[in-house]
Amino acid sequence: MSTPFNRPQHFANAYRQIGVETGVSSASPHHLVLMLYDGFLESIGRARAAMAGGVIDLKCVQISRAVRILEEGLIAGLDLEAGGEIAQNLRNLYSYAVVQLTRSNLRNDPALLNEVEHLIRPLRDAWAAIGANVSHGAAG
Repeated sequence: MSTPFNRPQHFANAYRQIGVETGVSSASPHHLVLMLYDGFLESIGRARAAMAGGVIDLKCVQISRAVRILEEGLIAGLDLEAGGEIAQNLRNLYSYAVVQLTRSNLRNDPALLNEVEHLIRPLRDAWAAIGANVSHGAAG
Protein backbone atom coordinates (compact mmCIF):
# COMPACT_ATOMS: atom_id res chain seq x y z
CA MET A 1 0.00 0.00 0.00
CA SER A 2 1.33 3.41 -0.94
CA THR A 3 1.31 6.23 1.60
CA PRO A 4 2.34 9.89 1.50
CA PHE A 5 5.38 8.79 3.53
CA ASN A 6 7.29 6.36 1.31
CA ARG A 7 10.85 7.28 2.21
CA PRO A 8 11.66 5.74 5.61
CA GLN A 9 15.42 6.15 5.22
CA HIS A 10 14.92 9.85 4.56
CA PHE A 11 13.09 10.21 7.89
CA ALA A 12 15.91 8.43 9.71
CA ASN A 13 18.53 10.66 8.12
CA ALA A 14 16.54 13.81 8.83
CA TYR A 15 16.06 12.85 12.44
CA ARG A 16 19.76 12.11 12.89
CA GLN A 17 20.62 15.50 11.40
CA ILE A 18 18.53 17.31 13.99
CA GLY A 19 20.31 15.65 16.86
CA VAL A 20 18.36 12.52 17.85
CA GLU A 21 20.18 9.21 17.63
CA THR A 22 18.55 6.86 20.14
CA GLY A 23 16.40 4.24 18.49
CA VAL A 24 16.42 5.82 15.04
CA SER A 25 18.29 3.07 13.24
CA SER A 26 15.93 0.34 14.44
CA ALA A 27 12.66 2.31 14.31
CA SER A 28 9.93 1.49 11.81
CA PRO A 29 8.99 4.13 9.24
CA HIS A 30 5.78 4.72 11.19
CA HIS A 31 7.67 5.25 14.43
CA LEU A 32 10.16 7.60 12.75
CA VAL A 33 7.32 9.90 11.69
CA LEU A 34 5.90 9.74 15.22
CA MET A 35 9.32 10.69 16.58
CA LEU A 36 9.39 13.71 14.25
CA TYR A 37 5.95 14.82 15.43
CA ASP A 38 6.97 14.37 19.07
CA GLY A 39 10.23 16.26 18.59
CA PHE A 40 8.33 19.04 16.85
CA LEU A 41 5.80 19.39 19.67
CA GLU A 42 8.55 19.23 22.28
CA SER A 43 10.34 22.12 20.54
CA ILE A 44 7.14 24.16 20.43
CA GLY A 45 6.66 23.65 24.17
CA ARG A 46 10.24 24.63 24.93
CA ALA A 47 9.98 27.68 22.65
CA ARG A 48 6.79 28.75 24.43
CA ALA A 49 8.47 28.43 27.84
CA ALA A 50 11.54 30.32 26.63
CA MET A 51 9.34 33.04 25.16
CA ALA A 52 7.45 33.38 28.45
CA GLY A 53 10.74 33.55 30.35
CA GLY A 54 12.32 36.05 27.99
CA VAL A 55 15.11 33.64 27.02
CA ILE A 56 15.37 34.79 23.42
CA ASP A 57 18.31 32.65 22.32
CA LEU A 58 16.62 29.44 23.52
CA LYS A 59 13.33 30.49 21.90
CA CYS A 60 15.13 30.97 18.59
CA VAL A 61 16.92 27.63 18.84
CA GLN A 62 13.72 25.74 19.60
CA ILE A 63 11.68 27.42 16.87
CA SER A 64 14.50 26.77 14.41
CA ARG A 65 14.52 23.12 15.44
CA ALA A 66 10.74 22.89 14.91
CA VAL A 67 11.10 24.46 11.46
CA ARG A 68 13.86 22.02 10.54
CA ILE A 69 11.72 19.07 11.62
CA LEU A 70 8.95 20.31 9.37
CA GLU A 71 11.15 21.13 6.39
CA GLU A 72 13.84 18.46 6.52
CA GLY A 73 11.75 15.68 8.02
CA LEU A 74 8.04 15.92 7.42
CA ILE A 75 7.89 17.94 4.19
CA ALA A 76 10.97 16.39 2.59
CA GLY A 77 9.72 12.91 3.45
CA LEU A 78 6.41 13.31 1.65
CA ASP A 79 6.01 11.37 -1.58
CA LEU A 80 3.93 13.92 -3.47
CA GLU A 81 3.42 11.66 -6.47
CA ALA A 82 2.32 8.51 -4.64
CA GLY A 83 0.62 10.42 -1.83
CA GLY A 84 -1.59 12.45 -4.14
CA GLU A 85 -3.94 14.98 -2.58
CA ILE A 86 -3.20 13.90 0.99
CA ALA A 87 0.53 14.52 0.56
CA GLN A 88 -0.15 17.87 -1.16
CA ASN A 89 -2.43 18.95 1.69
CA LEU A 90 0.12 17.91 4.30
CA ARG A 91 2.84 19.83 2.46
CA ASN A 92 0.63 22.93 2.39
CA LEU A 93 -0.19 22.61 6.08
CA TYR A 94 3.45 22.09 7.06
CA SER A 95 4.52 25.03 4.89
CA TYR A 96 1.90 27.24 6.55
CA ALA A 97 3.19 26.10 9.95
CA VAL A 98 6.73 27.13 8.95
CA VAL A 99 5.50 30.62 8.07
CA GLN A 100 3.58 30.92 11.34
CA LEU A 101 6.57 29.73 13.36
CA THR A 102 8.76 32.31 11.67
CA ARG A 103 6.22 35.02 12.45
CA SER A 104 6.01 33.84 16.04
CA ASN A 105 9.76 34.05 16.36
CA LEU A 106 9.94 37.54 14.86
CA ARG A 107 7.01 38.91 16.86
CA ASN A 108 7.55 36.98 20.10
CA ASP A 109 3.95 35.84 19.71
CA PRO A 110 2.97 32.75 21.70
CA ALA A 111 -0.49 32.74 20.09
CA LEU A 112 1.14 31.73 16.80
CA LEU A 113 2.97 28.89 18.55
CA ASN A 114 -0.35 27.76 19.98
CA GLU A 115 -1.98 27.91 16.55
CA VAL A 116 0.71 25.73 15.00
CA GLU A 117 0.55 23.26 17.87
CA HIS A 118 -3.23 22.99 17.45
CA LEU A 119 -2.74 22.26 13.74
CA ILE A 120 -0.06 19.59 14.17
CA ARG A 121 -1.08 17.81 17.41
CA PRO A 122 -4.18 16.16 15.86
CA LEU A 123 -1.97 14.77 13.08
CA ARG A 124 0.44 13.39 15.66
CA ASP A 125 -2.38 11.87 17.68
CA ALA A 126 -3.99 10.30 14.62
CA TRP A 127 -0.62 8.95 13.51
CA ALA A 128 -0.04 7.44 16.96
CA ALA A 129 -3.53 5.91 16.96
CA ILE A 130 -2.89 4.01 13.74
CA GLY A 131 0.37 2.65 15.15
CA ALA A 132 -1.27 -0.47 16.56
CA ASN A 133 -2.89 -1.16 13.19
CA VAL A 134 0.45 -0.74 11.41
CA SER A 135 2.10 -3.16 13.87
CA HIS A 136 -0.68 -5.72 13.56
CA GLY A 137 -0.69 -5.42 9.78
CA ALA A 138 3.03 -6.13 9.63
CA ALA A 139 2.67 -9.20 11.86
CA GLY A 140 -0.31 -10.58 9.95
